[in-house]
Amino acid sequence: MTETTTDFAAWIGRRESTDDDLGVVPALAAAATLDDTTTRFDKGSALPPLWHWFYFLARAPQAQLDVDGHPQRGGFMPPIPYPRRMFAGARMRFHRPLLIGQPARREAVIRDIRQKSGRSGSLAFVSVLCSYYQDGVLCIEEEQDIVYREPGAAVARPEVIGWPAVEEGACARVVTPDPKLLFRFSALTFNAHRIHYDRPYATKEEGYPGLVVHGPLTAVLLMDLLRRHEPRAVRAFSFKGLAPLFDLAPFRLVCSIRDGQVSLAAHAPDGVTAMSASAELAPN
Repeated sequence: MTETTTDFAAWIGRRESTDDDLGVVPALAAAATLDDTTTRFDKGSALPPLWHWFYFLARAPQAQLDVDGHPQRGGFMPPIPYPRRMFAGARMRFHRPLLIGQPARREAVIRDIRQKSGRSGSLAFVSVLCSYYQDGVLCIEEEQDIVYREPGAAVARPEVIGWPAVEEGACARVVTPDPKLLFRFSALTFNAHRIHYDRPYATKEEGYPGLVVHGPLTAVLLMDLLRRHEPRAVRAFSFKGLAPLFDLAPFRLVCSIRDGQVSLAAHAPDGVTAMSASAELAPN
């Protein structure tokens, strides 16, 4: 790459605002996707943590999508030329829940752009701060880590080895990803990235062994595991993607709670930690 972070200095501080009326349909669709048949969602219901990702969607016209399905760069996001893009992690605080059926606004600002070299080649990190408001009150603060990288070597099919025993007191769930789940999540988030639903593209063009499980889907599943076992409100949550997951074999989610602090992880079929996460619960 001939450009440097200096070339993208104009994008630091760039802002974007998105309004949404927070209709009930996306929440109902998300609940169906997660097999949540018990929670009722009506006007005034609180959105569960992370479900704000199903709203405030980027609506790039079809003509402005790149070959991989991502919106073309150079609008809000900087035109970093590395072809691979990932939502690699985030840190967020929940001040109060967003309520269905009430107008809300997301204000996003690019805070930083950094470059470095790694084992897979050159990388660029874009930090985006998203603030979510309802009735003029800050509800959620979220700092997203978006990573761009050069094409790497083909990714090997993961071995199915198994997982270590779950520690005493922890809860766990095994998830079997399939194209139906990945397609539904792509639809929920209006995400046309082809690695999640186009197997020939994912395997032949980007070198993956199968369809790639969305990082945000894994994070949502971890949060769903926590919500099903812990009634206290979540005050903070962070996650970091460490390795990809594919639709080729089940993966395991684990959640451990001690003194209001939560440790979560998603384990690939070979036992590797694909995502680590943590959460902070409200006091009893």
